[in-house]
Amino acid sequence: MITIKEIAKLANVSPGTVDRVIHNRKGVSEKTAQRIREILKEHDFKVNRIAQSLAMKKRYTIAVLLPDHDEENQFWRTPLEGIQKAKEEVMSFGVDVKTFSFDQKSPKSYIDSFDLLLQTNPQGVVLVPTFKKETKELTNILLAKQIPFIFLNIALNGHENLCFVGQDSFKSGYLAAKLMQLCLNENDHILTIHSRPNLSNVNNISQRIEGFDHYLKEQKLNFINHKIEVEDFWNAKKFSDKIASLLQKQTKIKGIFVPNSRAHIIAKHIEGFRNEIPYLIGFDITAHNSNALVDGKITFLISQKPFQQGYRSVSSLSKFLLYKTPPESEILSPIEIITKENLPNGEQKEYAIFP
Repeated sequence: MITIKEIAKLANVSPGTVDRVIHNRKGVSEKTAQRIREILKEHDFKVNRIAQSLAMKKRYTIAVLLPDHDEENQFWRTPLEGIQKAKEEVMSFGVDVKTFSFDQKSPKSYIDSFDLLLQTNPQGVVLVPTFKKETKELTNILLAKQIPFIFLNIALNGHENLCFVGQDSFKSGYLAAKLMQLCLNENDHILTIHSRPNLSNVNNISQRIEGFDHYLKEQKLNFINHKIEVEDFWNAKKFSDKIASLLQKQTKIKGIFVPNSRAHIIAKHIEGFRNEIPYLIGFDITAHNSNALVDGKITFLISQKPFQQGYRSVSSLSKFLLYKTPPESEILSPIEIITKENLPNGEQKEYAIFP
């Protein structure tokens, strides 16, 4: 039997649009609706009565709280696309997904957006636990209200979350060090550039650095690893001056490790040192990082399939609400090494069709 996804492809619309037509919901033009009805009739489509029954019996709301994305910080666009894809697919099962965003430099924005999220009376929450102290406060509220929640992308212990969906950050940092070893000679130095502990995603970053350092120590390598803590990646002049000052003093630095998605920013700041520092390793296939990779300004990127992370966070929580099937405590995405030779055309959007 033909599926909603296949009908959507034939009609050149989203599965959510097909679902609205099947269930006579508003929001679709009459011309598009008529085209979809003709395809439904042509293929003798029958509504999944089990799914429809579940949807009519009880409806659920999943609220998602994740950081904003913009031109400079593009990473969070891709998990959001995965969340929106899952939203389309769980809609016919009676699950509504609402998304909320916050400024990842502002704990107040994080709390304010969470307060708006609570006003939707969700039965489940997907949360990117960006700020440690504030996350403890928010999760205590969810526990008191008996609302199950999933952590997306950032793993934090001691919060009683239903599961974590993301990458093993320690292993990804360990892999980055192994790649760096392949690039450098025995007495070369390394520079690690990371955010200060009060900034976002610190837990992921610290685990990547820990994995990186662990590999160097485990292999008894002689590389000296210099480290810079950055208060603000967006303060270009201050940041550039800080890096230039260090690189002029430490002339043995040949490789730079950036344990976040902003490797392209570092690539710009070291343009005057490219001959002396040929190797740069970073994370995530954003548009800016991809361009720098193709241009030879970044040596390796480590990808974590953020589209898949967004999709699986919503689909896993939906299955828990609908069928009371608890997910695994960790749903880990693969660790992929990306070079300019195997760079995919855009984010690889692989996911399993719900349910």
